[in-house]
Amino acid sequence: MPTGRLAIWWVLVSEVVVFGGVLVSYIMNRLAHPEWGLQAAHTNLLIGAFNTFVLLTSSLSAVLAHQAAEQGNGPKAARLLFATVGGGATFLIVKSIEWTSEITHGFTIQSGGFWSYYYTAAGIHATHVLAGMIIMVWVARSALKNRDLHRVENVGIYWHFVDIVWIFLFPLLYIAK
Repeated sequence: MPTGRLAIWWVLVSEVVVFGGVLVSYIMNRLAHPEWGLQAAHTNLLIGAFNTFVLLTSSLSAVLAHQAAEQGNGPKAARLLFATVGGGATFLIVKSIEWTSEITHGFTIQSGGFWSYYYTAAGIHATHVLAGMIIMVWVARSALKNRDLHRVENVGIYWHFVDIVWIFLFPLLYIAK
């Protein structure tokens, strides 16, 4: 296994521990506090679903970027990585609009246990989206020059992890009320 791929898998294993801890803690507290459902009812299901669509679509462009890189087409891989970054940016913009609305309506991190977990889990996830976007831009700049195309796969693996985490967060924070 190439060193870069092994390294990204080690990073992801450590991230599973971080997100796993947050999610298990949330689930245990949610089971102990059924009243959190009343707080969760104030999340915006349509916004959460839209952001899910955006991330899944951005994952598709990451897969297509990897395919282009495998074919030796760095410029195409770069364009597709930039499309993936655009998906990440859309996700973060929508998330910031959503949070602004929630905070304006009095739902802050101090509004109760649900909101504490909501902002923590979604905030950690958003930080990972931003980190993935930054790394993706760096990889795309190299791919434009047809250099280091193996990195396209590695950043794609990371991006898929970010998507998978959201697939767990979305139902827990938006659907389970």
